[in-house]
Amino acid sequence: MKTQLIAALFVLLGLSSCHLAAPKKLELPVAKVKDTLLYTYNTLKQRAPDCGNKPDTECTVAQIEYPVFSGQKTLNDTVRKKLLNVFFSVENGDTSLNKTLLGFIKSYDSSKNSTEPDMFYTLDLYAYVLNQDSSLATLALGGYQFSGGAHGSTQRLFINWDTKAKREINLRDILIAGYKYQLTKVAEHLFRRQEKLSDTVSLADSYFFENGKFRLNHNFSITPTGLNFLYNEYEIKPYSEGMTELLIPYSSIKSLLKTHTVVDQYIK
Repeated sequence: MKTQLIAALFVLLGLSSCHLAAPKKLELPVAKVKDTLLYTYNTLKQRAPDCGNKPDTECTVAQIEYPVFSGQKTLNDTVRKKLLNVFFSVENGDTSLNKTLLGFIKSYDSSKNSTEPDMFYTLDLYAYVLNQDSSLATLALGGYQFSGGAHGSTQRLFINWDTKAKREINLRDILIAGYKYQLTKVAEHLFRRQEKLSDTVSLADSYFFENGKFRLNHNFSITPTGLNFLYNEYEIKPYSEGMTELLIPYSSIKSLLKTHTVVDQYIK
């Protein structure tokens, strides 16, 4: 009996050792990502003068949370500019995030006498890192804005960043020349299947595609499984329908993919 208990004890210890050793395996993938970008998140916030002691949820507040990348000036500039373009139009003008927040608060102060007594504005912008793999960093940027009217607005954009070339990745960087027709054809087939539409039903009645013809936009993220396109509110559907995402798996566009790009790591 004693021998059996000792044997059982050794078995339990062996299982425990295997269990304790397992987390070390989870750290192994980190070693292959030698060019991972380092960053910290920064938060900027402005409250309207009439907020007083009210919580942020009960008065006009404008805030932005975003990553600041170490030693990556071009990427940081791109993040700031694209953040502002979520709700505002910024080309070559001032990209000061704090100045934008102050301007939003000022617009509330200027209009509060003409709005309902209990109405307040909201601006909540964000940017965060979705994924980092090899020489690719993918970021999501977006937020919510309400400045009067029937409802607020929610938007989301993406940045696909080549960490070696230090620039944003476009479709032409990962797809062969003349890709547009075939990519659109594949995407429309997937879209119709996702929306439970036949191949012949018109898109003109329920969607906002120009002339009722399906089109892809340029708002996409590079994911491990495919290219994920996102249509924002009002882009192809009414506000009540919200955003629409469309994933195009790499397996469906293998013939369109260039070789030796950041997508190579996901192709089997």
